[in-house]
Amino acid sequence: MVSVSLLWLPILVASLGVFFLSSIIWMVLPHHKADIRVLPDEAGFTERLSQFNIPPGTYMWPNCGSGEGPNSPEFKQRVESGPWGSLNVIGNAPSFAFNLVAVFAVYIVVSALVAFLASQSQPLGAPFGEVFLVATVAAFLGYGMGGLPGAVFFSKPGRFVVTELLDSVAYALVTGAIFAWLWPGA
Repeated sequence: MVSVSLLWLPILVASLGVFFLSSIIWMVLPHHKADIRVLPDEAGFTERLSQFNIPPGTYMWPNCGSGEGPNSPEFKQRVESGPWGSLNVIGNAPSFAFNLVAVFAVYIVVSALVAFLASQSQPLGAPFGEVFLVATVAAFLGYGMGGLPGAVFFSKPGRFVVTELLDSVAYALVTGAIFAWLWPGA
């Protein structure tokens, strides 16, 4: 077993590596361009939506908790006629700087958990391949599988789910390689 305190460098470097890779993936590479669509009349839609003064939160429709219950004829009619959807309302204008710091914090947490799992199974001086395998699988679990149940349940488009999983594989490979490269005693 390796003390997690010896793994602060791989935690930090892997977090930075994933941060820069995710920036490149989202800002440079084209595979996410079709994931998020633009509304046909975005200005008109947001103008009409703002009239409702909707508090921040996630909303789905039709919603069986809207008053009449899931077995009522009104609810059944809304389900049959559609449309169906979800809406995430953010309280304030998004802060790009805050979001970058917050996502980096997530990368630190995932890397720290990878460090913990790898430290429990790999000794000092473990071979590159063994550390790489454990760290890559642990990172993929953190980056790829955590959001998958919600994405499936809340009907995120399949293309979006697949591109997110592909990104997670890339993040996991970078994390695994960095942990294997910087593994103590290697």
